[in-house]
Amino acid sequence: MIVKNFIDSKNLWGEFPNKNAIQLNDTHPTIAAIELLRQLIDIYYLEYNEAYEIVRKSFGYTNHTVLPEALEKWSVELISKLLPRHMELIYLINHFFIKDILKKYNNNWEKISKLSIIEESTPKLVRMANLSIICSHTVNGVAEIHSELIRNNLFKDFHELFPRKFTNVTNGVTPRRWIHCAFRELSNLITLYYGSDDWLGELGLLENLPEKINKV
Repeated sequence: MIVKNFIDSKNLWGEFPNKNAIQLNDTHPTIAAIELLRQLIDIYYLEYNEAYEIVRKSFGYTNHTVLPEALEKWSVELISKLLPRHMELIYLINHFFIKDILKKYNNNWEKISKLSIIEESTPKLVRMANLSIICSHTVNGVAEIHSELIRNNLFKDFHELFPRKFTNVTNGVTPRRWIHCAFRELSNLITLYYGSDDWLGELGLLENLPEKINKV
């Protein structure tokens, strides 16, 4: 649907990341990045480099926990059987990624093997977290201490490689935003009694609201 809506807008492909922001919440939906790459190359005939840049600029990756269930590893054999074209593209991404970092790490294959999308185990596995990082413009945790953990521990090697890619976004919704978006009638009532909607920018302004209501 995202691609169809973009096609209907008549914009050039270079505008796709400016019109669409796609967030990977943990590694469960990572295959979406490969599906977009597949469509761009196989259906719309973009060259690999252009298609990959569109994917990378369109996707962000949020890691919610350091627990293994959020760092999935999918069987190469399973993906190859169910989604053979997607597996080809994952190998292609990994090929160009490793080619790019060979000089930086002076052919240090121990370091490169940690960064590789493919885990050369028995059986071979696709490290979906590595794939998410490589296919995204931004990687974030959901609290400052969590973001520090992923920078300094969980994804330390990737942070060394892409320091500007890692950031922090505090998880949660402010009470004022929740009230205004989910309960507009209450928001309007508060604004009526407060006398303005300034409280939407600073919830502390409502500290004396009960006094104002009592005087009405």
